[in-house]
Amino acid sequence: MNIALAGLAALAVAMGIGRFAFTPLLPMMQADGGLTLAQGGYLAAANYIGYLVGALLAMRPVRSDVAIRGALLAIGGATLAMAVTHGMAAWILWRMVAGIASALALVHVSSWCLEQLGAAGKRGLGGVVFGGVGWGMALAGGACLALMSAGASASQTWIALGAASLAVTAALWPRFARRDAAAATHDGIEWTADAIRLVLCYAAFGFGYIIPATFVPAMARNIVADPLVFGWAWPMFGMAAALSTLFAPRGENRRVWAIAALVMAAGVAAPIFVAGIAGVIGSALLVGATFMVITMVGMQEARRIGGPALMAAMTAAFATGQIAGPLAVSALAQMRGGMLAALSVAAASLVLSALALGWNRRRGFFTPPEPTLGA
Repeated sequence: MNIALAGLAALAVAMGIGRFAFTPLLPMMQADGGLTLAQGGYLAAANYIGYLVGALLAMRPVRSDVAIRGALLAIGGATLAMAVTHGMAAWILWRMVAGIASALALVHVSSWCLEQLGAAGKRGLGGVVFGGVGWGMALAGGACLALMSAGASASQTWIALGAASLAVTAALWPRFARRDAAAATHDGIEWTADAIRLVLCYAAFGFGYIIPATFVPAMARNIVADPLVFGWAWPMFGMAAALSTLFAPRGENRRVWAIAALVMAAGVAAPIFVAGIAGVIGSALLVGATFMVITMVGMQEARRIGGPALMAAMTAAFATGQIAGPLAVSALAQMRGGMLAALSVAAASLVLSALALGWNRRRGFFTPPEPTLGA
């Protein structure tokens, strides 16, 4: 259980703060400094470009303890730097650094934890590890809500989250310095048609979920001015994500992935069909309840089929897909339809990925090939 809890805490920092703290902070930065929706899209895209770079770096052999510890330190430093520097150029740099570190942490923490849990005969605790992302999002979102309600500025909130990141990193430092955390091997990828399909479906997942994941609080703020109302959108998203990995249906990875993608598509489309705050909250719950399930089963399937190298490649594809999301919002911001048009395209991409995951030309739906690597 110590392995699972260490992984949970590491992913809470890496993803809940390094990747997603910007989401609940976006409305605060808009209120404090007049940050526009388009500028928010550029800052989000910088983080996602960094995430892509980090995923590509994760494809190279490196000691897991070095990667995890270095990534967590970088996230804490970059989060603090958001508070003490000003202007788009500096913010783009720090969001990119945080993105690089987040991808390295996700690949190495998940790979190491799955390996350690498998060796200990405790694979069922994988849901605890991946639940760390949701817990990090919920706690970071709740902290932002509390600080916003107390009148704190965006800079003060960045400082609080950065300090929390470094405190958790210090607590985890001995755990990831252990000898059994030191080895990571990448044997390369055999680019079969099945591996390519997984990579493309994971890219569609990145594009499909990132628009609501980035802009849910901003959409809520446009509907309801009271921060005590719209501020709950992101903590609800995170809590749904945290609980989803513990209560996700068991079964074949691709079947679970495809079902979750369809539910997520409904969540992405919810603001289109349900007006007002109800549509935004519905989106937060449905997308939040499925995106970590897809991450969990996607990483498990990648490890089963191709090992750590395919896990890194899928993470890179995910990053590529999510780069397109905020840029699509920025491009459509001045066009008729705007956010709703972007949500429509995102939902369609998720539906197509679900169909692609299930289809096997010879054997019908949900009949995966034999694994090429042992899980």
